[in-house]
Amino acid sequence: MQVRRIADPYALRRSPSRDLDTLRLNGLSDRDLLDAVEVISYFNYINRVADALGIDPEPEMQQAFETWKRDSYQKWKRDSYQK
Repeated sequence: MQVRRIADPYALRRSPSRDLDTLRLNGLSDRDLLDAVEVISYFNYINRVADALGIDPEPEMQQAFETWKRDSYQKWKRDSYQK
């Protein structure tokens, strides 16, 4: 669910019941869904704040950050050439 929301944040508005029903069928309650949305939203928010302020990742996250940065650039480059 989270990956789809990042790629298309408005998708949930277009088809909320399909995603939510799937999660409910897998045992999540409405409270669980609310908790998940709040945690995911906060994580996205705080990462954007850190990016905007130029805060470097913690030392133990540096390798993951470098991998993400490389992969994101390669995806951007590939997608840009496909347009």
